[in-house]
Amino acid sequence: MSSIKELKEIRVKKLEKLKKAGMLAFPLETKRTHQIKEVLRKFLTFSQKKKEVILVGRIISLRTHGRLTFLDIEDGTGKIQAALMENKIGEKGYQFFLDNFDLGDFVELRGSLFKTKTGEKTIEVRDFKMLAKSLLPLPEKWHGLKDVEERFRKRYLDLIFNPEIKTKFQLRSKIIREIRNFLEKEGFLEVETPILQPIYGGARARPFKTHLNALDLDLYLRISPELYLKRLLVGGFEKVYEIGKCFRNEGMDRFHNPDFTMLEFYWAYADYKDMMRLTERMIVTILKKIFKKTKIVYQGKEIDFKTPWPRVEFEVILRKEAKIDYFSSNEKRFFQKAKELGLEVKEGMPKFEIADEIFKKICRPKIHQPTFVIHYPLGFQPLAKALEKNPKKLANFQLIVAGIELVNAFSELNDPIEQRRRFEEQERFFEAGFEEAQRMDEDFLEALEYGMPPAAGFGMGIDRFVALLTDVYSLREVILFPTMRPK
Repeated sequence: MSSIKELKEIRVKKLEKLKKAGMLAFPLETKRTHQIKEVLRKFLTFSQKKKEVILVGRIISLRTHGRLTFLDIEDGTGKIQAALMENKIGEKGYQFFLDNFDLGDFVELRGSLFKTKTGEKTIEVRDFKMLAKSLLPLPEKWHGLKDVEERFRKRYLDLIFNPEIKTKFQLRSKIIREIRNFLEKEGFLEVETPILQPIYGGARARPFKTHLNALDLDLYLRISPELYLKRLLVGGFEKVYEIGKCFRNEGMDRFHNPDFTMLEFYWAYADYKDMMRLTERMIVTILKKIFKKTKIVYQGKEIDFKTPWPRVEFEVILRKEAKIDYFSSNEKRFFQKAKELGLEVKEGMPKFEIADEIFKKICRPKIHQPTFVIHYPLGFQPLAKALEKNPKKLANFQLIVAGIELVNAFSELNDPIEQRRRFEEQERFFEAGFEEAQRMDEDFLEALEYGMPPAAGFGMGIDRFVALLTDVYSLREVILFPTMRPK
């Protein structure tokens, strides 16, 4: 059996033969007249009229029977069979094709349409042309590939051989389009904010750091667009949203990738309760637009998005599932509890951070149906308002579905004095070794001092939402080129 290197050398020699014969192996243009899906749709009319068509695509199969060769070509819209007959294109041309064209090559075929004796829709080739010579052979057993990571490393091959993967990414695009459609109808304006930021903020995460030579300035890849979107509320916009990449320098697992797509939107003069109702309406609308129903199946279990969704207090679910009370237990007790549960926590971690780890590992996996977990303790969200009647709790919620944190939202803190106090507290956590603490942002505080209206904010990981709706186990299945460890 030939090695990949030997097969490549053979194809390079064929490339040279094409050049010597005066046929361009990578021509500038093609004269395609129709896409394959259009030809298949109008097949009866085209075949009856003997209409000549020019189709293009990649050769995905070749079957030679003496003086007749069948091949299948595929473009971005569909697949069709082609028939090369020696008596139609001549002995010399027929042999030239057999000698120099391979599986994986992109070709242009000119001819008319007919059905074979078995009823296969086929183009009878009168002329052919090379569009791009492939130098590496397509893997024969891609479907049976056991190394799943290889699919992600060579996504282009994954898309060629696994059409269901391509369908998932087409669905991803449709989901994002429906999100935009919903928000536009609700009066939200799409905006763009900086990805390179002098101070990172808007989430608890470690950043990626870079350097701008022109200004000799250290910058960070954003972990969230939040603080810039809120500046727009200060500037007078009432409803703004952004869909874009964020970057967090932290662990990788089935629900975390270092760069990911985030949806964030901010709604002036609304609160977290308004946002819960809008969240219900948005997700139900998207499901109905795409699936025509509000029920889906994720990893073998049905999820019913029929509204309203339950609202459950954070402290209640923590007490029920982890057997610990947030407000009557101190930081030391939480640390001990986390160790008892086998969780990795560090000495000096804030109480709220330990409680969050317990919630993520013990409580969240038990929530399958859409549920709003509300009123997290003060400290969880340095940018969220506290409840007026119970200032130890936040006016916030997370939407949990199938054990996945899908949405994080809250009434936005717009008191600049309280916001400064919160930032100062975060700075103390950072100095104590809590790397994910939010940093002091004087420019943002100055913006708040000019006045920001009461508002509610919403954040959702697009990749997680798509993974849920396409029923895949890992985000890497719905990120075209996920971050991978080099071989």
